Amino acid sequence: MKDFWEDRYSKESYAYGKEPNAYFKKIIDTLFPGKILLAAEGEGRNAVYAASLGWDVYAYDFSEMAYKKAMKLAAENNVSIQYQVASLSDLEFPENFFDAIGLIYVHFPDPIRHTNHELLSRLLKNEGHVILEAFSSNHSSYQRKNPAVGGPKIESQLYNELKLKNDFKSYKFLILKEEEIHLSEGEHHNGLTTVMRMVAKK
Repeated sequence: MKDFWEDRYSKESYAYGKEPNAYFKKIIDTLFPGKILLAAEGEGRNAVYAASLGWDVYAYDFSEMAYKKAMKLAAENNVSIQYQVASLSDLEFPENFFDAIGLIYVHFPDPIRHTNHELLSRLLKNEGHVILEAFSSNHSSYQRKNPAVGGPKIESQLYNELKLKNDFKSYKFLILKEEEIHLSEGEHHNGLTTVMRMVAKK
């Protein structure tokens, strides 16, 4: 899987574009800047946008090529981001460190999803927010009709309301819904599909 992502991010163009995810932008624009962690951040589009708003941005991804592209994008936009080439288990942040966590198309394998969400939750301050957009359980039927929409081909990696309620049991859900949307993000997210959108407050 690591080789897949290194290859995808090795191209000169940005796999999902340089602009932030529309839902992430909509939500982050409403929050007061603090410290934010962006999980599996890829080429940095959301990290760079958050930094432009004054957030103290931390990000990680296991792809070296993603890191290089993210740092290049940050330099182009004259912002600073703190980005680690790492997996979640490698991070050494203290508990209750972040004001927000962004999970934008972070599709953890089902056996470790709940554990990873628990680990991330420990890093979030009380009153902090989790912002999530990810393909929903109905995505597979759209993907079969239009492979250009992208996303995981393993159905267990997709999201639904029950999974998210279970993973973030103690949270207050400000937004939790499935939506049909039209994606237009770079080369690999294009077309109609369904996603889960969530803003949850610890």
